[in-house]
Amino acid sequence: MIEHFVAGTTARCASGLVGINFKTATYYYHRLRILICLATENETPFAGEIEVDESYFGGHRKGKRGRGAAGKVPVFGILKRGGKVYTKVIADTKAKTLMGIMQKQIKPDSIVYTDHYRSYNVLDVSEFKHYRINHSKLFADKQNHINGIENFWNQAKRHMRKFNGVPKSHFPLFLKECEWRFNNPKPKSQLKQLKQLVKQYMG
Repeated sequence: MIEHFVAGTTARCASGLVGINFKTATYYYHRLRILICLATENETPFAGEIEVDESYFGGHRKGKRGRGAAGKVPVFGILKRGGKVYTKVIADTKAKTLMGIMQKQIKPDSIVYTDHYRSYNVLDVSEFKHYRINHSKLFADKQNHINGIENFWNQAKRHMRKFNGVPKSHFPLFLKECEWRFNNPKPKSQLKQLKQLVKQYMG
């Protein structure tokens, strides 16, 4: 089951291949995601060149699109260039909310790249060096871009699409799974980590 999880096989498909009940497979996958959350909750703060961005996850609904899209889950992401990503489900995208996370997860004097969303105005008078990219004009200006974090959002959404809808109550676990996969891209490393976590917490 761990190997199927690493391979990205859905619980339904894995249950048929392994020969176990679908509910049992779903529960096992759920436990693996909880272990991943436990393993990623104490990440050290990022330093250097950092990209931050918010995104919205959820099904396709008629009506409002983009920031604040109705019924979608807002998420905030922090990515160290050439390094790891950190994600968090948030209640809103207000400056106070985002700044609280950045102050906890990014070391002072780091260079922070954002788009022109108004909530990032607060960075101009913060302990960080702040650079913006205006997406209405261009997506990158030499070093000034947030392509890395946007690439992560695309990967995460592509992975979650396989599940034909993620329950809202379990969404934070699926998001942390995507974060963990991005930060540990080699399948062998993922397999080794999961086996260690299972032994540590479930053995």
